[in-house]
Amino acid sequence: MINKKVRQILHILSSIFMLFGVLLVVPLVMSIVLGEGRAVYQGYILPIFISLILGYIFHKMEDENQKIDISTGMMICSLGWFFISLLGALPFYIILDKSFLDAFFEAVSGFTTTGITVITEISLMPLSVIFWRSFIQWLGGLGILTFFLFITFRSESEIWQLFSAETHKFDTSRPVPNFNRSIQILWSIYIFFTLLQTTLLSFLGVSFFDSLTHSFTTVSTGGFSRYDSSIAHFAEAGYASYIYIEYVVIFFMLMGGLNFLVHYKVFQGSIKEMFFDEETREYWKIFLGAVIIIFLAGIFMQEQINLPLIEERIRSTLFQVASIITTTGYQTEHIGSQYFPEISRIIFLLLMLIGGCVGSTSGGVKVIRVKILKKLFYKELKRPYLPHRAVFPLTINREQVASKEVLRTAGMFFGWLSLILLGGMITALFSHLDALQSLSGMFSAVSNIGPFYFSVSEMQELSPVIKITYIIGMLAGRLEIIPVLILFRKATWK
Repeated sequence: MINKKVRQILHILSSIFMLFGVLLVVPLVMSIVLGEGRAVYQGYILPIFISLILGYIFHKMEDENQKIDISTGMMICSLGWFFISLLGALPFYIILDKSFLDAFFEAVSGFTTTGITVITEISLMPLSVIFWRSFIQWLGGLGILTFFLFITFRSESEIWQLFSAETHKFDTSRPVPNFNRSIQILWSIYIFFTLLQTTLLSFLGVSFFDSLTHSFTTVSTGGFSRYDSSIAHFAEAGYASYIYIEYVVIFFMLMGGLNFLVHYKVFQGSIKEMFFDEETREYWKIFLGAVIIIFLAGIFMQEQINLPLIEERIRSTLFQVASIITTTGYQTEHIGSQYFPEISRIIFLLLMLIGGCVGSTSGGVKVIRVKILKKLFYKELKRPYLPHRAVFPLTINREQVASKEVLRTAGMFFGWLSLILLGGMITALFSHLDALQSLSGMFSAVSNIGPFYFSVSEMQELSPVIKITYIIGMLAGRLEIIPVLILFRKATWK
């Protein structure tokens, strides 16, 4: 007998299953139009059938409009992402003839906008599969914010706080009180950026298909590319405008890493929000600081210095720092190559950990948490020099941060680091990778970024134990750690 909590969860997930089944029709129609063959069609028909059937069955379960409590809300988000990834893996499994674990890994990486891949020779895949691979990242990018808003709306409570850990920024991803209007605003901005980037890339000579799929994975800060060499392909293929293509991608990666509430306010005419919001200001400081250090260290490595070399260094550094801090994961130069100085490897790991802003499509612990922890550290430095009863509150944007939020942020940060270290140790134990490579893999998974300090071919050959660890890491990082970890507690299911 299924208990009330499970019935409630499945009833709410039913609409997600049905919507997912409808969305799968898009690559199915594309494969039919392109004449990709029955084997490809079946890769979409089966998950469509399963999604719609499950959606129908779960919808019949009574919900009784019960209020969603905190643990139930977390379970809905975690199980929703898990089951959708399972269904999203079927096209990869059936069409590409991959093991189901590799197909599931690719789907989780897509929906969580991580971008780690276990597939090579991507450009040889059917176009509908390439489209699906990019499309799931686009859905996952803003889909997670939409999902959290939906759960918050259904619960009529502040469940969102447990996912984002900053109460004073609760409205970050809810521009207006009305739920439907909030969703409309967020998706309008998201679609606008996607179409604008598609138009600009097409204008620069990129095919419409490549422009669209790369726009899907740029604005969502996902990083899946049609090409094994990522964005470096356009230079390697001899595109005359490859420099401008890279600058366009840099711009839209940075926009994806910003809080979408900031975008909303900018569109309303408040351009100053792009620079005066405290989290946004910290975001720009971290970005520019990393660019300057890596650029100067790279220049010192050069035996000859000329203007073309300086421009190339500036562009490649801007590109890679933007890609890492926004957790997009595109590459024009491999982050583990000799092109970048040794110090950059440490900086890249730090940027992976930090990630983008709250309310963005980026992963990582988020800039606001780093800002809170930095202020907490400065506060403790001042404490010995102040009277015993002195009170000096921690503030963000001139608003006091509640002590429970500070504690939650510290706890979340500890959980984040613990998960990375545990995954790094498991990687080192079950592989031949060295310590830095092992850590970089789990950094990449938990921070939802993609690049790491070893090759894709080595990633393909990793033990199933490591791949399962990375799958848990990707889901935990995308869902803010706690919602995934509570699934492993018996009390959650009672």
